[in-house]
Amino acid sequence: MMKIKPKQTRIYDGEGFKRRAACLCFKAEDEDEVLLVSSSRHPDQWIVPGGGMEPDEEPSGAAVREVYEEAGVTGKLGRLVGVFEQNKDRKHRTYVFTLTVTETLEDWEDSVKIGRKRRWFKVDEAMMVLQSHKPVHAEYLQRHRITCDPSCGSTCSPSNGNTPSSRVTDNNGLHYVVCATLGSDLANR
Repeated sequence: MMKIKPKQTRIYDGEGFKRRAACLCFKAEDEDEVLLVSSSRHPDQWIVPGGGMEPDEEPSGAAVREVYEEAGVTGKLGRLVGVFEQNKDRKHRTYVFTLTVTETLEDWEDSVKIGRKRRWFKVDEAMMVLQSHKPVHAEYLQRHRITCDPSCGSTCSPSNGNTPSSRVTDNNGLHYVVCATLGSDLANR
């Protein structure tokens, strides 16, 4: 299903979730520093770059496009951290990937159009900053830390490491798939 909004097409899956994609953009492969961008609605607050998928766009392609537009970076796309479903405020299903930044643009689309800023944070600091106003985004980093480290390889999970995707629900109504591989059917939704 599609809904047209001025200057934007919103894509929904068969369950009525808005399809979104985002990247945890890391400065280096050790994944010690993550890039956050200023919110377009609240410029004094930081968020993980990401946004809505376009018609016929794969989650990984949408994630790369969104970080290019919002953060002005390109890089090496890594693993799928998980698929996060937010049900309380909005019905979103967000595919979150890792990306190791290889190029940073001086001026980029959102910096020019809306004055968006970007900043590198240590992962612990980013989690604290996000927790106060974007706890779902903080959860991306928490799930990343719990489920996979860069040496893990293609598949791991906190339970037994044998399942490419484990569906988990927490008390906040947030659902996620733990560390599915790029080749899984989940990444190809």
